[in-house]
Amino acid sequence: MNSKVYLYDTTLRDGTQGEGISLSVEDKIKIALRLDQFGIDFIEGGWPGSNPKDMAFFERIREIPLQHAKVSAFGSTCRPHVAAADDDNLRALVASGAKAAAIFGKSWDLHVTDALKTTLEENLRMVADSVAFLKEKGMTTLFLAEHFFDGYKANPRYALQVLEAAEAAGADWIVLCDTNGGSLPTEIYDIVRSVTEGIRVPLGIHPHNDSGVAVANALAAVQAGATQVQGTINGIGERCGNVNLISVVPNLQLKLGYRCVSSEQLQELTQLSRYVAEIANMTLPNNQPFVGHSAFAHKGGIHVSAVLRDPKTYEHIEPENIGNIRRVLVSELAGQSNLLAKMEELEIDISLEREEAREIITRIKEREFQGYQYEGAEASLTLMLLEAAGKLKNLFTLDSFKILMEKAASRAITSEATVKLNLNGEMVHTAADGNGPVNALDNALRKALETYYPCIANMHLTDYKVRVLDDNGATAAKVRVLIESSYNGEKWSTVGVSTNVIEASWEALADSIRYLLWKEGCEESDFHQTTEARVGIVNH
Repeated sequence: MNSKVYLYDTTLRDGTQGEGISLSVEDKIKIALRLDQFGIDFIEGGWPGSNPKDMAFFERIREIPLQHAKVSAFGSTCRPHVAAADDDNLRALVASGAKAAAIFGKSWDLHVTDALKTTLEENLRMVADSVAFLKEKGMTTLFLAEHFFDGYKANPRYALQVLEAAEAAGADWIVLCDTNGGSLPTEIYDIVRSVTEGIRVPLGIHPHNDSGVAVANALAAVQAGATQVQGTINGIGERCGNVNLISVVPNLQLKLGYRCVSSEQLQELTQLSRYVAEIANMTLPNNQPFVGHSAFAHKGGIHVSAVLRDPKTYEHIEPENIGNIRRVLVSELAGQSNLLAKMEELEIDISLEREEAREIITRIKEREFQGYQYEGAEASLTLMLLEAAGKLKNLFTLDSFKILMEKAASRAITSEATVKLNLNGEMVHTAADGNGPVNALDNALRKALETYYPCIANMHLTDYKVRVLDDNGATAAKVRVLIESSYNGEKWSTVGVSTNVIEASWEALADSIRYLLWKEGCEESDFHQTTEARVGIVNH
């Protein structure tokens, strides 16, 4: 097939209407550059004249040469009984400097009479006049038929008249919008197919996800003849969101044979998804199709064994094609295949006998029964494997820790932690304050070790999560603590479990530092050299 399907991204406009999504001008510029690099054809920057932020974006983006994409400004048709040339909204689109303009107009007679409070004939005039005005100004003009599918179901003759008015006025694209997100794929296919019989202008589809089938609707529209899909990265948008281009693109390109971007650009899909999520300060679900952290994760022993022989047994595409990776999980469901594959994935060079592997798997299953979870704490799993093989150097052990908390009526709670560690036979005793007991404990542990292992100073705790494991235990319930740490751009997670949240936190904190010391190849000799240097300085 190999037909081209154009991608119109509205993350910077429609996407920001999603609850909790806010992008600064600088954020929007960064995302626009990444979208251009990925091969998006149209980037909708916002609605000029509606707010200062969108105007600032259009001013900034004019100064930045894009490699591929056209920047599009969004707006509406002129107001009832106002000429397009006199409409402030349309003049703002022209003044934005954007090469393309996307204007929406009513295609549902209900909206014309009840929302706009005008006549059906006047609405047709507004559509035609607005499109013609923008074309006269040299802009690529996209007419968005708002509520088209609802309008077509209610009054197909008038809905088509609206499209015909836009076509006659010179629209470059006519985009059919499922604005309320209530249509189903079979309806979308049939209606788009019927539109192609009378409209010769290229068609686009703009589906919302209120029924959870926006991706299916987009695919159905393309199969029926649409050649443009309008959506957002990660499906953000008002209410339940817009169609997710991150899912649309690989389905069109890898499953249906259409051409959206180059194969090299497609390999950037996962990174694009995560980049936009990071800037928008949103957490991607692990099970997001194609790009999720768990999209190619295998847990069951039988699954893993089969995937290692032939990935096609449990994977619908090769993860490398969209920039993701295959992951093997080790849990209570693990078999020997999981363990061996995981060791290879983590680049742990250990030769295990069959009986040793079985013992490790048994230990993992016992610990998971106690509440540990190694799927999200691979650093703790690595330490367990190294320890089982006798390859882990225990550079420090805990002698004791103590935490004091004080709450005065006139000020916030203060925390102080005291830690005693055994470092290769030498007792180290430190204390530190913190804005909470875990922070104080972390500070005291670092203070005790940084002098001997300076790399710890550049390690940072980036996330801390507590999960109650037994709902019936109330405040005495067992808890699982997951800690994420970072060092020089690398991130890893560790886990601790206890009925005491401080003890669980200590276990995860200690593992995070042990993992760093292993990664950095620290030896006992490093400790002795640092100790001798300190003694030398004192003696001198």
